[in-house]
Amino acid sequence: MEEAAIQGALLALASTWLLVWMLKPVSFCLKLLDYPGGTRKAHETPTPVTGGLAMTLAAAAGGVFVWEGSEAMIGLLLGMLLLLVVGLLDDLRDIRWPWRVAAQVVAALSLYYVGGVRVEQIGNALGFPGHTLGPLSLPLTVFATVGLINAINLIDGVDGLAGSLVFVALLMLCAAALYAGNSALAGNVLILAAAVAGFLAWNFRFPGRSRAAAFMGNSGSALLGLAMAWVCFRLTQNPGHPVNPVLALWLLPVPVADTLVLIVRRIRQGRSPFHAGCDHIHHCLREAGFGPFGICAVLVAFSLVTGLAAGQAMRLDVPNVLILAAFLGLCVGWYWLSAKRERALGVFRGLRMLLVGNVAVARVVVVPAASNDDLGAEGAKVKASKL
Repeated sequence: MEEAAIQGALLALASTWLLVWMLKPVSFCLKLLDYPGGTRKAHETPTPVTGGLAMTLAAAAGGVFVWEGSEAMIGLLLGMLLLLVVGLLDDLRDIRWPWRVAAQVVAALSLYYVGGVRVEQIGNALGFPGHTLGPLSLPLTVFATVGLINAINLIDGVDGLAGSLVFVALLMLCAAALYAGNSALAGNVLILAAAVAGFLAWNFRFPGRSRAAAFMGNSGSALLGLAMAWVCFRLTQNPGHPVNPVLALWLLPVPVADTLVLIVRRIRQGRSPFHAGCDHIHHCLREAGFGPFGICAVLVAFSLVTGLAAGQAMRLDVPNVLILAAFLGLCVGWYWLSAKRERALGVFRGLRMLLVGNVAVARVVVVPAASNDDLGAEGAKVKASKL
């Protein structure tokens, strides 16, 4: 990896941390805040939602060191700019979901038409040699991009969770790019990961920190989803440094599987997949007694282990159809486990006791919420005490 990429990553890391701090008074002046109140939020003071803006500016600053002037990067920047503006407006005025989805579609089209970054083949994931997708390339690119953006948004229900999952995924993507010989893309990914790390310094509930100092907001989750899609497309669709597309599923297994399961379940129940709820995996973990740090630790560890296992399986030439089948098995397993909430809670409570033993744990009271957007990184109300 070039020294310029490392310098860009260090600048992105420091810039994000500094920008979150500098934007705090601006957020209060512009009312760019997430306010406490009602039964849907756990934070007790207005909290800035400027993490997305900070990460965007910092990643752009760090990207100067590795700027290619390529169409691929221009397409990404245009999409990021659109989602940043729409996301900030959404954080200010709560835009209706059709407008958010429309902006996400336009951002995906920017990747496709301006950047030339698209899904053109799926390798031999289905058990036979891959062929170009032809006219299916456009709808699949848009579907994958919009789906990933919303998966990141929906998993943003605990302080530090979405950022941590994306950070770990970016590190694994960076390693995969280096292994495939694509050092230029690895440098870009490292800068994105550094920007996320700078934000996590304010958002993650480290031991001893009672609350997050900043949220990424809807702008942040949209930007991370778009960036992840861009990286995955460039890594898996590059004829010079190919990586099988199946690997991408295992780098973000938690948000992707959780979102797919909820879409299927809500459609079967006659509910809109776009309406929020409190039936995500992190809500079950919270109700089972895990605190914010514990939820992040469990889900990030799961993502890291499964991602590395999938990568190793590909190195050992395990048929990609089996790796894809394993992911589908994960989705089916979570669908079955979460079909009865008490069944899922029983498993998670057992996991908690296995991890903490007789150590004091948190008693958690979950107040149902009508909107997952409001749950965001603020979650349901939690009351901790010694048992």
